[in-house]
Amino acid sequence: MKAAAGSENTSGSVMDQVGDYIIHHISNSDIHHPIIHLPTVFGIDLSVTKHVLMLWITAAIVGTVVILPIRKQLKRRGEAPTGIANGLEAVVSFLRDSVIRPNVGSKWADTWAPLILSYFFFILVANSLGLIPIFDTIGAVSRFVFGVESGDDHAFVNGLLHGGATATGNFVVTAALASITFMAIIIAGTRAHGFITHWKTLVPHGLAWPVYIILIPIEVISMFVKPFALTMRLAANMTGGHIAILAILSFIAIFAEVFQTSVAGFGIAAFSVPIGSALMGLEIIVTLVQAYVFTLLSAVFIGMAINVHH
Repeated sequence: MKAAAGSENTSGSVMDQVGDYIIHHISNSDIHHPIIHLPTVFGIDLSVTKHVLMLWITAAIVGTVVILPIRKQLKRRGEAPTGIANGLEAVVSFLRDSVIRPNVGSKWADTWAPLILSYFFFILVANSLGLIPIFDTIGAVSRFVFGVESGDDHAFVNGLLHGGATATGNFVVTAALASITFMAIIIAGTRAHGFITHWKTLVPHGLAWPVYIILIPIEVISMFVKPFALTMRLAANMTGGHIAILAILSFIAIFAEVFQTSVAGFGIAAFSVPIGSALMGLEIIVTLVQAYVFTLLSAVFIGMAINVHH
């Protein structure tokens, strides 16, 4: 039955396969194609999927490129930073002076700078890795050089090809990052004003009591809207760009099938490839912008809890 389903999918028209092809390249690998099979604990499947692997790779890169040079520089106190440490210092100084201090305040800048800077570097690396066809290259080499069959589900390499490589396009990943910001907002307000005072400052004082019946639910809802906005903004932007690029490149196969000639495919390629390349260039900018926006909004939300203005 599995082979029949596969042949049925293969024999379908290109129009019928484009949607599945795009979803296949942006979604996480499903439970049937994890990279590493692990047991289920308390009903939770702990198997390593594509996005879990990409998060591990991102953490390793951030630790190697960011943390190690900074630790090395700290041991050389009094000396001017060189190489990677010099570039990192410029980025950190910019974020500290332009994002963290203006929003969080000078008093609490050093307290929340590590979290906010970690957001920027982690999201930037995760976004950037999603633009590099690492696993597609591995799949092409294994198929055309080593002769690994694409339908062989037991081949480890083929397990790497299921799902997209952009972990920040996964709403679960961005929701986890936004949840950290949500907890940081509460902790920041509590540390700055005390637990009870923090919750009291959610609404302004001195208003008529009927106003609070409407105002308090609105403020409570706004607490959850902030992390929700962070979740949707990052994941939707990273997913939307990849969908647009894949959809435009799919025009080549669609036109070739509609006109029953490869000439039509080559003709539309003259338009699709340049447009896809331009969108890829835009995606490179988006990776940086979205890392900056998530960092900026997190700093703004934490600063709002610390510096209460009604």
